[in-house]
Amino acid sequence: MFRLSIEVSISAAHYLKEYSGACSRMHGHNWKIQVMVSSEQTDKADMVIDFKDLKDLTWQVVGKFGHQTINQIPPFDRQNPTAENLARHFYREIGRLLPSHVSMDTIRLWETEKYLLEYSE
Repeated sequence: MFRLSIEVSISAAHYLKEYSGACSRMHGHNWKIQVMVSSEQTDKADMVIDFKDLKDLTWQVVGKFGHQTINQIPPFDRQNPTAENLARHFYREIGRLLPSHVSMDTIRLWETEKYLLEYSE
């Protein structure tokens, strides 16, 4: 099994709904997102997927949140923009863009340098 990953980062604001702490007020994070994919096979160039291609696919999903208020961008205009929901959204949306021989493995999402959430299905 081959596993490879890329990392991207965005700066974005959000606020949590149904939450009674300080995070119910608008605040920002410098989010770091690690995308890990896997495959049993390689393509005709003997690669699972080109790192640049994976980064470009990831940016198609993640990039629209950069320097934005996440709560204003679908689906988070209706769904609470928790780290859990963001990671699941990134996992599923990036997964839809991958070549058929490549599978999503894991999304790791850092809200801060010390707060990490990991999601896989």
